[in-house]
Amino acid sequence: MTATEYLAWERAQPLKHEYHHGEIFAVSSASLRHNAIAAAVIAELGNALVGKGCRVLTSAQRVAAPRSQRYVYPDATVVCGPPAVQPGELDVLENPSTVVEVLSPSTEAYDRGIKWEGYRRVPSVADYLLFSQDEAKVEHYQRQGDGAWRYQVHEGGGSVRLTNGAELSVDAIYAGVFELGEG
Repeated sequence: MTATEYLAWERAQPLKHEYHHGEIFAVSSASLRHNAIAAAVIAELGNALVGKGCRVLTSAQRVAAPRSQRYVYPDATVVCGPPAVQPGELDVLENPSTVVEVLSPSTEAYDRGIKWEGYRRVPSVADYLLFSQDEAKVEHYQRQGDGAWRYQVHEGGGSVRLTNGAELSVDAIYAGVFELGEG
């Protein structure tokens, strides 16, 4: 399937699908813990970004990573400044600055592999965050001025500082989520 065929087909589907070089992958449903972490990240990002000219978008936002090669639905996305959408496709964001994935047993390899490889190719992406469901742990990939990526792990008691200046408390994001059962 071509990228254009995928975009037209996907809009008519009741469930979400991601696109990778002509292949289509169904987006699986998520656990309570996964959804709680994603919701907490969105809330914390929203509060941290007030007055910074950025917006937080939910997992319903399709992102080109990069255009015509991959279309994905991150668990949360931040866009700073005016959003750039793919020409002729008002529902495809091309300039995310921060991309968030909550790791699941069924998607962890995909989030760390093919998805991460695609996000690295998007020039606007400055921060890639991976949230564990098994412990209060955030893996943060941050693009440096020379284009290299710095990797840091933030655990309970710590905070994550994004390129746009937002700071996220690990404890605030994980508050109460482990009471929801297995991830």
